[in-house]
Amino acid sequence: MIPFSPPHIDDKIIAEVTAALKSGWITTGPRTKDFEKRITAYCGNKNTICLNSATAGLEIMLRWFGIGQGDEVILPAYTYSATANVIIHCGAKPVFVDVNADDFNISISNIEKAITTKTKVIMPVDFGGFPCDYDEINALAVKHQSLFNPNSKNQEILNRILILSDSAHSFGATYKGKKCGSLTDVSVFSFHAVKNLTTAEGGAIALNLPEPFDNFEIYNYLCMLTLHGQNKDALAKTQKGNWKYDIIEAGYKCNMTDLSAAIGLVEIERYDNDTQLKRKQIYEAYDLALSADNRLQVPTHVTPYKNGCYHLYPLRIKGITEQQRDAIMKEIFEYDVSVNVHFIPVPNTTFYKKLGYNMDNYPVTYDNFSREISLPIYYDLTMEEVQIVISAVIKSLNKVLC
Repeated sequence: MIPFSPPHIDDKIIAEVTAALKSGWITTGPRTKDFEKRITAYCGNKNTICLNSATAGLEIMLRWFGIGQGDEVILPAYTYSATANVIIHCGAKPVFVDVNADDFNISISNIEKAITTKTKVIMPVDFGGFPCDYDEINALAVKHQSLFNPNSKNQEILNRILILSDSAHSFGATYKGKKCGSLTDVSVFSFHAVKNLTTAEGGAIALNLPEPFDNFEIYNYLCMLTLHGQNKDALAKTQKGNWKYDIIEAGYKCNMTDLSAAIGLVEIERYDNDTQLKRKQIYEAYDLALSADNRLQVPTHVTPYKNGCYHLYPLRIKGITEQQRDAIMKEIFEYDVSVNVHFIPVPNTTFYKKLGYNMDNYPVTYDNFSREISLPIYYDLTMEEVQIVISAVIKSLNKVLC
């Protein structure tokens, strides 16, 4: 069976994790701090804090900005549930909007239509590792500044809509020559097991807030907030006589461990010159073979000013129904090839339907979803296996669409 997206765990990672275990630091410690600095240097943002998930990072930043009852947060209907769930956790209202027909990303015109005096945050999602249109999104926050109605200290300081990018898929992607993480106010990465860069579980908040915000000061505050509101972490408390701590507020528990960071340190070192080169090779092999079939729509991953990071290969099949898509997937599995769908649109799930969301309001999202099949793409996938995947797709199409 060809799996969908297993992690690449080799002797280098095993050695670094073993070294972390032997060091005596298995929770947040020097490796986590080093990993944060390397992410900041790589992405070109101002400061970075590593956490146990991207979900935690998104929610923490919503809470930092004072999001709560009566506030609205705009996000694409085409995303994973985590993007919306964190808004619900904060007591605010998710405002879903439709996406582009070509690249799955949030539609700029639909964002603009959805902005009201209750809008506090826009959360674009870099679907499959392909960056959104950040200049246009950033400009919307400035254009509609007169509608912004601040109700917290940080909202008053920013005095406009916060752009909080769900960059879970897009570590290493570029937009107009700049890396994701440095494209807007705040970006949040995921380092889950299936991501291009993994720490098994984990995530990071890439802070890039404008003046007069002090991003390092915010970083220090977030370190406290994400460790129960405690003003000293375990590393600080090891200093002689420095055991005494205080609880500044009722915080959360979502710090990254040094065991996770150990994986990340190896991953980031070889990301551009190894991991991404291999994933690009697989992507291009799929493109070459599948673009020749006029029934298929291969994904956009490069434009004159955008370069995706090859996280997903979201193939679409022209003119089919959701039921036909499911039948094609079933056939592909019969060839011992694992495929997936990214994603079931959030408004089409039971919880959000009960809140009153209706999939009919997001026709492009539904059309993309109903025709999408994500193909395997991972470091250890051989070119021989790539050809097996391609063959399974074509044979399954021929069988279902005959």
